Amino acid sequence: MAQDPVLAAFRQSIDNIDAALIFMLAERFKITKAVGEYKAKTDLPPADPRREEEQIARMKRLAVDADLDPDFSEKFLRFVIDEVIRHHEKLRDQA
Repeated sequence: MAQDPVLAAFRQSIDNIDAALIFMLAERFKITKAVGEYKAKTDLPPADPRREEEQIARMKRLAVDADLDPDFSEKFLRFVIDEVIRHHEKLRDQA
């Protein structure tokens, strides 16, 4: 059965976006790793709840502007933040 060309084009766009998301997340985690190393070296806490809340509020505003569900953006960012904190705690424990 021949593939639907419209569906194939949509799927190719989705695949491209997914790849871009992965590379962007990888870059983000490279930077947060450097932050974690700095925090461990300078004895700063792994988490910064005030900064986290500011970032969540900012992402929710951006989501609204982008016509994306702000609750989804909060869940996504919370997942990323929790992973970053986990990495920072591990770095602190190694210091």
